[in-house]
Amino acid sequence: MEERETEEEKLFKKHRKERKELQAKIQAMKNAVAKNDKKRRKQLVEEVAKFEAELELRHEEELKQLTRSLDKSSTVESCTNGFANLELEIENGKAIKPSRVSKAQKRREKKAAQDREREERIAEAEIENLKGARHLENQKLAEILAKRQLQIKQIPSDGHCMYKAIEDQLKQGSLLTLADLRTQAAEYMRSHADDFLPFLTNCNTGDMYTPEEFEKYCDEVANTAAWGGQLELRALSHILKMPVEVIQADSTPITVGEEYRKKPIILVYMRHAYGLGEHYNSVEQLTDLPTEDVC
Repeated sequence: MEERETEEEKLFKKHRKERKELQAKIQAMKNAVAKNDKKRRKQLVEEVAKFEAELELRHEEELKQLTRSLDKSSTVESCTNGFANLELEIENGKAIKPSRVSKAQKRREKKAAQDREREERIAEAEIENLKGARHLENQKLAEILAKRQLQIKQIPSDGHCMYKAIEDQLKQGSLLTLADLRTQAAEYMRSHADDFLPFLTNCNTGDMYTPEEFEKYCDEVANTAAWGGQLELRALSHILKMPVEVIQADSTPITVGEEYRKKPIILVYMRHAYGLGEHYNSVEQLTDLPTEDVC
């Protein structure tokens, strides 16, 4: 068991070292390119993505090989121990059972088994993350944003993400808070019910919301952590008199409020950011070339 843990630790340490070395290499490449050389910097972004993909694929294969190797070793060890435990010592023609394992030894074996299981889960998660929808979405978004000299700015996933992302975008020129944005969005929707009611239906009956259901919906917008979507974006665009651009990984950006001729608020919409699914993030100016997942 100790050998197995040591091999995994060695591999994880090797992977961490190689990631740091790649980051150092990328930083050196970045420093060698003039900031006003947009063509070369665009090429560099593509090269960085290629280097990272190659490294991740190699790490994935090494993890698979180690897992296969350790599984084989574990099977052989299990069989050997099984036969050994079946053997009986012969003394004066009588069979003597092996000595009882101490409680301390049982605790050590249990802890070692738990540690091994945890390391296996970590290794499996690392392999899955490299192939998962979340990882692929992050890569695509990083490339899209880098071309615009932008990067993701993380927003907590607490039901308020869309409003907090807008609040973050407005912070340089507005005093509106999260609570203000929610309250004003709800009031705008109430006062323009005909523009929003046709898009709200009862999930059980399929019928358009009744006035009572619509009022309850608006109350939740104002006073709870209800998740915000395109209807609320439309209301906020009219309130702020600003366009809102939503960048996605697998489709062209969506702009709400195109009639307003101002610099747009830019949000990032992620379908696979968290276990519950959809999430909004803000953006900020790119401060460095991407070397890791944006998450």
